[in-house]
Amino acid sequence: MISQEKERGGREPASRKAGMKTSPQVSPAELAVVMPVYNEAANVSAVLHEWFDYLSIVAPNFVLFAVNDGSNDRTREILDSLRDELGPRLQVVNKSNSGHGLACRDGYELALSEGSSWIFQIDSDGQCDPVFFEIPYRDRAAYDCIFGYRRTRDDGFCRVVVSLCCRLLLWLVTGTYLPDPNVPYRLMRSSALRKALRKVTADFELQNIGLAFALKQQPELAWKYFPIHFRARRGGENSINYRKIAKMGVNLLRDFRRLTHEDSHTWWRPRWARRRLAS
Repeated sequence: MISQEKERGGREPASRKAGMKTSPQVSPAELAVVMPVYNEAANVSAVLHEWFDYLSIVAPNFVLFAVNDGSNDRTREILDSLRDELGPRLQVVNKSNSGHGLACRDGYELALSEGSSWIFQIDSDGQCDPVFFEIPYRDRAAYDCIFGYRRTRDDGFCRVVVSLCCRLLLWLVTGTYLPDPNVPYRLMRSSALRKALRKVTADFELQNIGLAFALKQQPELAWKYFPIHFRARRGGENSINYRKIAKMGVNLLRDFRRLTHEDSHTWWRPRWARRRLAS
C-alpha cells in the first residue's frame, strides 16, 4: 500500500491527492504499465485495445495504470467504459490536472505501490507502437533500464526540435549525454526507479527528463538502448508549438542549474563541478 507519509517536496502520496480516485486494486503483476492521459478521447480507446492485445501475448502478467490528468473532454467517460470492458488489469486513475510529468510520476508511485518488478511507460496518443516492446521485455533480466530512442518519427519537425533541445541542454548543463531523455518508451526495474524518484524533487517540472538523468547517475545500473519508430498521432491535435518549446528549454535550464548548484545535491553536478567541489 502507499505510505501515509508525505513525499519529499511536500507532495501528498498519489492516491491521497484531492480529486484523485482509482479503481479497485488487483494482485501484484510482474509488469506495471503507466499511461498518462489528457484530453485523448479521440485516441485512448484504440490505444488501450492495441496495447492490451499485444501485452496479453508478450507479457500477460501485467496491469496498466491509465492516469487521467484532469481531462475536460470525454476521456474519463471512455476510460470508465473501458475499465468495465477490459477488466481489472486496467486501473483507471482520475486526478486533478498537474501536467504530463507529474501525471507520470503519480503513475510510477502507484505502480511501485503494487509491488511490480518492472515499470513501463507509454503515452496515450497512439505514437508508441507496441511492436517494439518485445525487445526490452525479452532482454529485461540482463538490464535495469531499457530505453527506446526515436530513430525515426512521423510526428513533425516541432517534436524533433523538442527532443534535440532536451538532449543538448541536458548535456551542456550536466555533462551527461542521453540519446533521448524525454522518450516515453522506457522499461525500468522497480528498485532502480524507486531510488531515482527519491532524487527528483516534486517541483522539477520536466519529471521524465529529471528521472532519466537520476537513473543515469546510478553507476551500478545496466543500461540498454534500442531504436523505435514514433508514429504520428492517431487523432486530436499536437499541442506543442515553438513558444512552448522555448518555455520548456528555460524551465529545463532553471531546474538543472538549481540542482547542480545546491550543495545538498552534489550528485547532480557535472563531473568537472564535482571535482572542483572536492578539491
